[in-house]
Amino acid sequence: MKQFLPTLQMLVGVVLLLSAGTAFAGITDETLTERIKKSTPAGSGSSWALAFDNDTWVPGSRDQDYTYGINFTLAGNQAVNQWASLHKPLGWIDNLIDLDGRVDQGIEARKIEYGLFGFTPEDISQTAVQLDDRPYAGLVYVSSSHEIYDSLHEVSWQSTLTLGIIGLSLVGDLQESIHSATDSNKPMGWDNQISNGGEPTARYSISRQSLLSKNGSGLEVKSTLQGSVGYITEASWSLSTRAGKIRTPWVSFNPELTSYGEKSNSIGSVKVSEQYVWAGISFKLRAYNVFLQGQFKDSAVSYSSDEVNHAIVEAWVGYTIGLSDGYSFTYSIRGHSSELKQGNGDRNVIWGGVLLAKRFG
Repeated sequence: MKQFLPTLQMLVGVVLLLSAGTAFAGITDETLTERIKKSTPAGSGSSWALAFDNDTWVPGSRDQDYTYGINFTLAGNQAVNQWASLHKPLGWIDNLIDLDGRVDQGIEARKIEYGLFGFTPEDISQTAVQLDDRPYAGLVYVSSSHEIYDSLHEVSWQSTLTLGIIGLSLVGDLQESIHSATDSNKPMGWDNQISNGGEPTARYSISRQSLLSKNGSGLEVKSTLQGSVGYITEASWSLSTRAGKIRTPWVSFNPELTSYGEKSNSIGSVKVSEQYVWAGISFKLRAYNVFLQGQFKDSAVSYSSDEVNHAIVEAWVGYTIGLSDGYSFTYSIRGHSSELKQGNGDRNVIWGGVLLAKRFG
């Protein structure tokens, strides 16, 4: 795995350099629903997406680190009124930082996401605590996102509020069921997970995406600044590109906002036929990671701030095909540098993912 991640990062770097070279040759008195109706173009549709990540879907992988994730996303105006929607508290936070004021006249979009994901050490056959490897950890969550697109300046702001519970047995139970059905090694150490038994957690993130270049040959390059506070507290800068037969707006695709199982990306609402490859790289300064450092509850294994790496490099490549009937399929590979400074857990992380989406134009 350590040998493959540098290759992925080098491949992404080459794609970005080639792409860049080619390319550069607050809640008011009106209700949230009323605001959305006013700011969303008439006739705009909605979409859903189902995503599944697994660390076995890449060359040379093993069942370890970020091991799997599953989520379902609903995008469109109806996302505001779904079960457990967080759009109202998200609107309060956005209003506090005057997110709407950063765009004179923007097009708004909403999304809600439900999901779970988990982490394991390298050796999942042990029931004993493994003090020299990363801990078991899992999150069950719901997140709501709000995006404002400024078409005049080609800038998009997106905020996301996530609430969840870490330490539930559900994440481990599901992994055990999958391994049993596929005749794989049974994970034995979930009783040692971070905050075992359950503990609430939350995260707020905000990003600013800028289109750097777009040409008629089907190439886009953009940069993204992002910050988050909560169970993952970090700041990052990303550079990403996609190239091919592109028919969807650049703001409808943002894999740089992915955080483990949380996709946090728009999935579009227009039925078009398209296909393209994409890649990117992100440089992160991470202050806190609950999946390694724990939260308020005592955990069998956790790491202090001076035992984790605070500078992380993440890279990704992928392929997307969209059909005229509204369906689209994506396969991606992601990886990042080691999160721990020493021990058996000091290793690069890599995983694969698939996403099936349906647009209703």
